[in-house]
Amino acid sequence: MAENAPTTPAAQNVPQSASRVNRPLNGRGQDTPVDGKTSIAEGVVAKVAGIATREVAGVYALGGGGARALGAIRDAINATDLTQGVKVEVGETQAAADITIVVEYGAPIQEVADQVRTRVAGAITRLVGLEVVEVNVDVNDVHIPGDDNNDDDSNEKRVQ
Repeated sequence: MAENAPTTPAAQNVPQSASRVNRPLNGRGQDTPVDGKTSIAEGVVAKVAGIATREVAGVYALGGGGARALGAIRDAINATDLTQGVKVEVGETQAAADITIVVEYGAPIQEVADQVRTRVAGAITRLVGLEVVEVNVDVNDVHIPGDDNNDDDSNEKRVQ
């Protein structure tokens, strides 16, 4: 037997360049953390931010006019885009978000924006585990409840 030869049966079966699945566990049991890397797609972070934003009282919709029009079509066919009006940038440990919203008339806009920032940052930190460095809120419209009523029969026509 050679002097440098492995003495344990486990060591004898491990090749010099061990693959990821055939390397020894080094005494780790089932409850011990294992090596590996987690990568989180920007779409996941955007969806978390979009859901958190929709939970804020006073937020009527997300996105600009064109995005909302397309969103109405998606809603009609039950294919709602939860990332509409949300853009995120995701790094290894940090994230930043840009949210475009429409606020209900009568809701204090600054308070709604502050609540959106708080909710989005909290949701991303809690659910995704990233530090949130920035949440920019762009309020691009105010929703007036009567704007949804497009029923011409209820309005008096000016010209016959």
